[in-house]
Amino acid sequence: MERRVVITGLGVVSPLGNDVATFWDNLQKGVCAIRPIQNISTEGLKVSVAAEIIDFDPSAYDVDKGMMRRADRYSQFALAAASQAMADSGLEMEPERLGVFVGSGVGGIHTLCSEHEKMMTEGVGRVSPLFVPMMISNIAAGNIAIAYHAEGPCLPIVTACATATHSIGEAFRNIKHGYADAIIAGGAESAIVPIAVSGFANSKALSLATNPAEASLPFDKRRGGFVIGEGSGIVILEEYEHARKRGAKIYAEVCGFGNTCDAYHYTAPRPDAKSQTIAIEQALKEAKYNGEMLYVNAHGTGTALNDKTETMALKQSLGEELARKAMISSNKSMFGHCLGAAGGLEMVATALTLKHGVLPPTINLNESDPDCDLDYIPHTARQVQADIAISDSFGFGGQNACVAVRKL
Repeated sequence: MERRVVITGLGVVSPLGNDVATFWDNLQKGVCAIRPIQNISTEGLKVSVAAEIIDFDPSAYDVDKGMMRRADRYSQFALAAASQAMADSGLEMEPERLGVFVGSGVGGIHTLCSEHEKMMTEGVGRVSPLFVPMMISNIAAGNIAIAYHAEGPCLPIVTACATATHSIGEAFRNIKHGYADAIIAGGAESAIVPIAVSGFANSKALSLATNPAEASLPFDKRRGGFVIGEGSGIVILEEYEHARKRGAKIYAEVCGFGNTCDAYHYTAPRPDAKSQTIAIEQALKEAKYNGEMLYVNAHGTGTALNDKTETMALKQSLGEELARKAMISSNKSMFGHCLGAAGGLEMVATALTLKHGVLPPTINLNESDPDCDLDYIPHTARQVQADIAISDSFGFGGQNACVAVRKL
């Protein structure tokens, strides 16, 4: 028997705020969290702006202090967001029925960089014995499982920029089909280090703009690449009857998931948007979408190819008429592209959108592009109650994910 799945807890660490209330308030107001890079030297770099987290205090969260000290920055973000989500949910349950699906596109690159420098300057004997367990991409999920005694399925997914959306989608399927009753799901990333910024910039993926208001421009004719961000977005997914019986607060119902691969190119999307289209169709079909008021939390990176093909995929999956009725926005216009964490932060935003009847804007959308001609909610939020929403994520390697959620 297939079971219903709902969202009962939210947690964020983000450039727009390190708690859900601040994050949501800034998202509605259209605050731009992109600013000149502060946490690393930009000497010699082509890029000078990013969506950094400046004021993160690991000790401010209800997480074991020793675990936080032994964690890479990305894993600290994940632990902090998970602690918020678990507190918000009030979830207490049998350990073997609680799972963790939290991934990272890059993993502990801060640890990799610092330990490599230490080895080169001080010798191999100075490399930390914690180097490997701090660096690996599955350790955020492992740490969260330890912190909350989650003995059920633990699946740290790594699908580049689609990581968190795939994690939430696969968690949905696991609960739907009875493998767990609740799963801590999402993603975490902190890759604003010189080598990563240089790699993305040299592949022509990043915006070279120096003005933060002209850097992350999803769906705008002037767009020239994405702005790198960091953070973590975590949601608690729970079987509906389990949540109802304990009187849990419910944000939305997860009702569909699409998962495809372009099998085309390691960075560029398919020009015909075929696989992205199918992923969206899969999610909407499972959600039993029948033309109701739809909000789309777009991948919306601000790269020339992504925004064009995502628009195409929405038209092909929805049909021209419904695509033009849909209301679409890109959170990345405000907090940049947080890579493996992006889909987690965007699912938190999507759940809040359905809960409160407010659609966040796409800021700085000043010049329309003929290839991007849908309703992207420019500049200011809208007071509109959507019935259903989808969140899209597309990653390097042609990884496509789409999760559908409904208002309850």
